[in-house]
Amino acid sequence: MIDVAPGLWIWRVDHPEWREGLGWEPPVTSTLVESGGEVILLDVIAPPAEVSEIWDRLDARPPTLAVVLKPDHVRDVDVFVRRYGARAYGPALLWRDNIPETELEPIEPGDELPGGLVALYEGRGRGETPLWLPEQRALVFADALTERGGELRVWATPWHEERVLPALRALLELPFEHVIVSHGEPLHDRAAFERALELPPFSGA
Repeated sequence: MIDVAPGLWIWRVDHPEWREGLGWEPPVTSTLVESGGEVILLDVIAPPAEVSEIWDRLDARPPTLAVVLKPDHVRDVDVFVRRYGARAYGPALLWRDNIPETELEPIEPGDELPGGLVALYEGRGRGETPLWLPEQRALVFADALTERGGELRVWATPWHEERVLPALRALLELPFEHVIVSHGEPLHDRAAFERALELPPFSGA
């Protein structure tokens, strides 16, 4: 567990479906934010039952919302909905082999979720909606950005220059201080985000 800012913390566990050749390492990040009276989970993977310190912390302030940021990040949203009765939000379109039991309330770029979180546009065309956390001055991404070799990087697409960079540069209008990503080292600052926009995109090689 890592406390990022008041009302914002993360945990990392190995993805249960990880295998060699996926282009990312086993540990992935789950995020919890308290905002506007809501306790909100983002892209969560359930920790093992024996990791009581995480479950105890969740039980002490039960989550009220669970948000899926990307169609292939459904992960363990059903576990948390069943355990806590949280409302669930996520992409309007999902992969046929990755559909939760829970019905997700659809979110699109520009939507404001309960708690004041705002869904963003990242330009990659992968169905991802990163979130702006205004109370904590943080951005949370699914896969639009990743960390490799100590650097925050934009994950490559064929339309990096045409669509992705303009969309991500537009996010610089937000007064964020923290950037959280799912894969690689999870925590970065605004300067790392600005550098990522100047570096070659990460192609998985």
